[in-house]
Amino acid sequence: MASAIASAKLTLSYPLYASDFDPQNSNFLLVGGGGGEGRTGLGNKITLVNTSRKQSISEVVEIDLSQDEDSVTSLAVASSTPSSVIAFAGINSSEKDQAVGKNEHLRSFRLEYPPRRNLDSGSGQDGEAQEYQGQTAPLGRASLFKPSTAPKKETYQRITRLSRPSKINGGQLGAIATGLAPEGEIVLFDAKTNGPMGPWVEARLPLGKGEEAADVDIVELDQAEDMPPGTFSVAYCTDYEVHVCRMTLKQNTQPQSQFAYGEPHPDTFSSVKARPKFRSLRFITPHLLLLLQNRPNRQGADLLLLELSPSNQGRIISRKPLHSGINSATALSITNLAASTPSQSTQHVISVAGLDSSISIQTLEHPLRPPFKSLKLRLHSLLRSVHPLQITSLSFSTFLPPQTPQNSTPPQYIKLASTSIANTVVVHTLPLIPSPPPSKKSPKQRYVLANHGRSDAAQLTLSIIISALAIALGAFLLQAFTEIRGGSPEYLGAKGWLNKRVHDYIALPYMFENGTSTAVASISGLSDHAISTSSSIHEQITNTIVDLKDTVSDSTKAAQETLADSPEKAKEAVSSALDAASAAASELKEASEAYSDTVSQSITSAFSSTTAKTSNQYLHIRDLLSRHHNHRRHVDPSNTDIPHMVIHHDDEDGEKLKAGFHRVGQEGAKEAKRFEELSEKEKEIWKRKLREAGVWAVDEGEAVLKGVFFGGVAQAVGRAVGG
Repeated sequence: MASAIASAKLTLSYPLYASDFDPQNSNFLLVGGGGGEGRTGLGNKITLVNTSRKQSISEVVEIDLSQDEDSVTSLAVASSTPSSVIAFAGINSSEKDQAVGKNEHLRSFRLEYPPRRNLDSGSGQDGEAQEYQGQTAPLGRASLFKPSTAPKKETYQRITRLSRPSKINGGQLGAIATGLAPEGEIVLFDAKTNGPMGPWVEARLPLGKGEEAADVDIVELDQAEDMPPGTFSVAYCTDYEVHVCRMTLKQNTQPQSQFAYGEPHPDTFSSVKARPKFRSLRFITPHLLLLLQNRPNRQGADLLLLELSPSNQGRIISRKPLHSGINSATALSITNLAASTPSQSTQHVISVAGLDSSISIQTLEHPLRPPFKSLKLRLHSLLRSVHPLQITSLSFSTFLPPQTPQNSTPPQYIKLASTSIANTVVVHTLPLIPSPPPSKKSPKQRYVLANHGRSDAAQLTLSIIISALAIALGAFLLQAFTEIRGGSPEYLGAKGWLNKRVHDYIALPYMFENGTSTAVASISGLSDHAISTSSSIHEQITNTIVDLKDTVSDSTKAAQETLADSPEKAKEAVSSALDAASAAASELKEASEAYSDTVSQSITSAFSSTTAKTSNQYLHIRDLLSRHHNHRRHVDPSNTDIPHMVIHHDDEDGEKLKAGFHRVGQEGAKEAKRFEELSEKEKEIWKRKLREAGVWAVDEGEAVLKGVFFGGVAQAVGRAVGG
């Protein structure tokens, strides 16, 4: 999908498993990972990355960790100041220490930031660490999980999650969860300190044998919930269930976990017996959870919205399948585009990483409090092949709404960081826009993610629709043009859309394959009717002539037979034969006259109708000749009572020509002469006018003009002399 999202990539010297932005400064990103314990040649490190530029990111400093211990498996920024940041990380002790029951898996570090001028100098743009004199120091380490009873100690700190500092008393709750433990466990602790200490532990949430937390999230409850200050809601998911509990710092009470939702078992008759598994979850609000779920057999992934009742009972209110290219999801991150002033709704931006190294970015508009009706997750963009290998973590920067008026605020952005086992970290910069746009009538505004693209399916559908409309419009205009110019039969009636002046200037008749136009074809059809009508009369005349011949022959034979016997009888026979011949001649004359009148009337009617239809239109000379040659055997060229082809001047405008079929001497063909009868001067005048009208060319020769009558010859010569 086309997108205007800027991105920058940095390749480090070790595989990366965890990342987190400084919540107060999106220009700094912490990443961690390593090759683990042993002589793999890959160190275990935490790196501070400068992300202040859209097109390039760089190392600021690295913390080299012991290669005798495990790599960084999870990471979270606890707090920060303008000059430093404190982070928690999950790092297992060495296998030797674990074998004797000692695993200090929770570590904390402080990193000092370089001066801003060093960041702005542009050093380190090629991925090399900048020269930096600040201190990086470990603050402490602690073992909060219960010791593993398994023969092989493989338990590690899979999840490290911290709440935002409380808006009321500044308290901060942390949660860590086990991985590969015989009995899963979640430990809640007070994160508002400079180093891990034993008394930090606030509560433990046992998961049972063989159970592990797929993900954990924490959100502070509002004072409107009628809860003590500093009360947090903790949600976690296993493979098939979601649980929620409430925790208040420094209360020394064990929270009770409540079942909120469970993935139902498939139907007995279903072909797929496996259930989808939950991969991650995040709080949208204290009463709305976002769940990431993978389908069985890597058949895809879905995002679910789970609404929580006051008693923490949940129901699914929305389900959104992810892009078909994401057959299994590996990471989830969200951020809230909070408004600087109270607002009725807000937008969350959601990112999901797929096993194919793609990232799907979604948006969710929702009210701040229930009820949550008609919520829809909308795809913003799909980033393909972000990393060469599997994505291990996603992290959004925290959006801090500007406090200045929006008309004087610089462009706002949020950043999305992703890491992979291919040693790469990529940061995408997503632009934001005010909603609604700035105006004097609407001073209270918030920011939303700028829309940079559409889904592949929507883009393809839109492209197909636009292409189809363009093709249809082009075909329509082409058909109309060809009809107007006489290149196609009239289906649209486009010639009727033109006014008279434009029509006379550009419209032409349609030419059939035999070279005749629509007008001539119409004439031919009407003339054929006349021919068929007169054919019966022609047959009658022929029969009359045959009968006359037989009568004369019979009379002659009778006269010869009776001549020898009686001259008187012979005389009578001859007289009778002459009377019969005279009667037959009279019948023949009457039939011939009827035949001539029928042909003349039929052709005259056909030509008159066609002439009326083709008035004010130029007919090409070859069209006229085509009609002339078709009927030449039925029409006497010297008979002026039958309409002939006539070209004459338009009485309204002497510069225009008209072509039609008229009887010579009648209106429209007065003083008409055949082309052969014109003088050389008259011929030249008419040929010039025909060339100017575009109905005849010199290379066609004068042969095509023979037999054509030209009316108003004297006027044409007069106009030519006058011009």
